[in-house]
Amino acid sequence: MARIGEFRRRRVLVPYGENGAALTVEMHGARWLLAFSDEAALARYARARGESDRSWRYRAVWGAAVLDAGVPAMAAEAGLPCGVLVDAGDGERGLVLPPVVGIVPEAVAVDRPDIDGAAPEAEPERV
Repeated sequence: MARIGEFRRRRVLVPYGENGAALTVEMHGARWLLAFSDEAALARYARARGESDRSWRYRAVWGAAVLDAGVPAMAAEAGLPCGVLVDAGDGERGLVLPPVVGIVPEAVAVDRPDIDGAAPEAEPERV
């Protein structure tokens, strides 16, 4: 939980595309927002994708805003659970913030209790 708190309190770089929307990837039935701790981490990601020669536009935003506003907006737009990949492509230095209670708002968490307070019937696949 310390790494989540650290993420929430710091500014991160969120790359965006030509349409102005945050760049995401889809895997394992979820949409993942990309966030990077600094320009060097974003550059490593670009190199890993073979796209280091193109210009990467990004916004610097608070990690808390990514989790509290970006994730719900992306989940609503995509119709899929949404989490955050921090420093994607950096192996153990990276951080996966799955769409679960305690990380993202409960309303968009895959493991949220039902409205009557009961636990969901089936455990969703964890990413």
